[in-house]
Amino acid sequence: MSSHRQSKKRRYIAWGVAGAAVVAGAGIAAQASMAATTWPAQKTYTGRAFDTCTAPSSAAMKAWHGGLYGAAAVYIGGKNRGCAQPNLTASWVKSVSAMGWKLIPLYVGAQPSCQSGSNPEKMTAANAASLGTSDATDAVAKAAALGMKAGSPIYLDMEAYDTTNTACNNAVLTYVRAFDKQLHAKTYRAGFYGFTSSSAKAIANAKDKTDLPGNLWYALWDKNNTTTADWPFGATQFTGHSRAHQYMVNSKETRGGYTITVDRDAWDAPVAITG
Repeated sequence: MSSHRQSKKRRYIAWGVAGAAVVAGAGIAAQASMAATTWPAQKTYTGRAFDTCTAPSSAAMKAWHGGLYGAAAVYIGGKNRGCAQPNLTASWVKSVSAMGWKLIPLYVGAQPSCQSGSNPEKMTAANAASLGTSDATDAVAKAAALGMKAGSPIYLDMEAYDTTNTACNNAVLTYVRAFDKQLHAKTYRAGFYGFTSSSAKAIANAKDKTDLPGNLWYALWDKNNTTTADWPFGATQFTGHSRAHQYMVNSKETRGGYTITVDRDAWDAPVAITG
């Protein structure tokens, strides 16, 4: 995500080539496997959010609170996470939640073998299912250790890749299904971050929705703060507070004396249950 995972220039190239709290609906039929479990009420935030590579200090979060944003995405783990997180602790989560911030857990799991660039963890057809399960187990452990409780969403970060590569795309879907199935087994909701031209499109257009995420965070850098006007997929998909839109990247902003480079998001989707 912007400088978080790749440079802005490289992400635009990849993008082009690859072509408040309420109880809300599950999003799509993929969440049907959740029905047998008694789930905590979903916590949803609607408004502006930001994501940035390293979680800001508590002082910075206090200075920024009450301004443009009401929620912040944080990278809770994954072998492909791009930044160290010295501030991201259970006490930080408790502190910023008490300030009124809503938090969005983001996990950078395995990336496709056909994706350009190098990553410490890549999936193949042979290991996609097992990696999806083990990564989800780790994601839940990381979220729980931070005080993000059962019923919270975990958004899986999948960067741009060549979806016309059938074998690669199938491996991605296998991985995502295994990841989400394990999240549900642990009573965490499944979310997904991806590009409208590739990774998000693969999820939205998959004919078989079994165990695919019920919440879609789509990257479309058109600078439009909306989750509806530029929604690029079927109108009946991901309704009921299940959409988020990363609409602007690498925005250097100063609030209360603290300067942070962020990506801007329009949010109408689940956030972490804390406190």
